[in-house]
Amino acid sequence: MGKFELMALPYAMEALEPVISKQTLEFHHGKHLAAYVNNLNGLLPGSGFEDVALEEIVCKAMGGILNNAGQILNHELYFKQFTGKSDKTEPTGALAEAIVRDFGSFDAFKEAFQKSGATLFGSGWVWLSADKDGKLVITQESNASNPIQKGLKPLLTFDVWEHAYYLDYQNRRPDHLAALWQIVDWDVIEKRY
Repeated sequence: MGKFELMALPYAMEALEPVISKQTLEFHHGKHLAAYVNNLNGLLPGSGFEDVALEEIVCKAMGGILNNAGQILNHELYFKQFTGKSDKTEPTGALAEAIVRDFGSFDAFKEAFQKSGATLFGSGWVWLSADKDGKLVITQESNASNPIQKGLKPLLTFDVWEHAYYLDYQNRRPDHLAALWQIVDWDVIEKRY
């Protein structure tokens, strides 16, 4: 609530290499996300959103406040879902069962998720979310949009803004999306579900 702060990463800057380089993380987290935090804090005074939770701001605000709040929420979910030290290459338990139920198989889900991220025009995010009944859906969200604005619970996201991958993959967005599976912390995603 109130004044927002730049989140601390739950791993070292080099922990996600070679999938995401230290240099990309330094820019993505230390410059891009930091700018969204600073911008939002500058826009809050007199806005009526000074003491409102981030999720509520994303659901109710418009314009610059929404854009910066949405980017903070999206990036916090994004950065917290990765790990450099897990041997768990796919989900287990209830989430694994839901993926098979709603997509046919884990491989079919990955293919649909990557395709959705690769085909999103412009900048934005691809999301795996759950609806109020627990059904899983993949959505493309442009710019700073988040599935909570549609009443969905966000579980997993891949950032397809160029700043997330351009230093490491240049214009090869599909290659970046395919590589990210190596660093997903499925324990985090399962807890979100």
